[in-house]
Amino acid sequence: MGLFSKNKPKIKVQTVKKDGYSGWIKCTHCHEIIHANELQENLSCCPKCNYHYRLSGSQRIKLLSDQDSFEELFTSLKPMDPLNFIDTESYANRLLKAAKTSCRDEAVIVGRAVICEIPVALGVLDFTFMVGSMGSVVGERLTLLIEYALDHELPVVIVSASGGARMQESALSLMQMAKTSAALAKLHEEGLAFISVMTNPTLGGVTASFASLGDIIIAEPDALIGFAGPRVVEQTMRKKLPPNAQCSEFLLEKGMIDCIVPRHQLKQTLSDLLTFLTHQKKPKSPLLEKPLKKIPQKLQDLLELSAIAGQELKR
Repeated sequence: MGLFSKNKPKIKVQTVKKDGYSGWIKCTHCHEIIHANELQENLSCCPKCNYHYRLSGSQRIKLLSDQDSFEELFTSLKPMDPLNFIDTESYANRLLKAAKTSCRDEAVIVGRAVICEIPVALGVLDFTFMVGSMGSVVGERLTLLIEYALDHELPVVIVSASGGARMQESALSLMQMAKTSAALAKLHEEGLAFISVMTNPTLGGVTASFASLGDIIIAEPDALIGFAGPRVVEQTMRKKLPPNAQCSEFLLEKGMIDCIVPRHQLKQTLSDLLTFLTHQKKPKSPLLEKPLKKIPQKLQDLLELSAIAGQELKR
């Protein structure tokens, strides 16, 4: 056998698919080779193209809340299979698999947290559990979180990453859209703030309910946001969608969201908004070594107009 005819082992380069990679990996967006440590240090954003990879629920909580401030609530609520639903496999088996892969018992984590010394009611959808789909327990936990915020007069922050309502629970999951929306209406009546953060992706019944009802709606860069996926929309309308029609940048132009905030600025932006909406003094935290960033002028104008309108309604 000749020297050049030997089978040579191929060099394998990992792509970013899930947490836990080590060594060199290839960005699935720009295809550049980067080191896993560099990606983690950059909050799971590609240092070359700034593509925002998904975070798990626990990673998101660690990013946004002050150290050791998060206290999880309503953990006794567990998902069940009331319809004995079976497609290619039973819903009960899917729940077991999702719990094993995500190390969570449901697609949402709710609790009390502190963001830059401001207490909040925080909810985070975890895409690693059945693509963050909203079933009856997800809707109930979010509703209880909002009611907890009402009882304790706290602002609410919910971070969405979801494929929509969970089909295995049929109408039981669909009714969570109305239930969470009704709870947020009560929150609004009491004058408590709700900030919605949409991440990649936020789709289906989640977009059509609580995720779109924020007093302020924030999105991460290049996030897919919509009701149905682009292919389904094109097949239904029999018309080609504009390029990036469901990305956060396009939706910002059309007024569906208020601002796009890169991940490394998200906690500080939430702090600025919560300070404005709750009329609190800006905390002097030792964690904030850098000077505070100003709220974008357009958003500042919007907030001032909202405050003036609220005062006029009270008169």
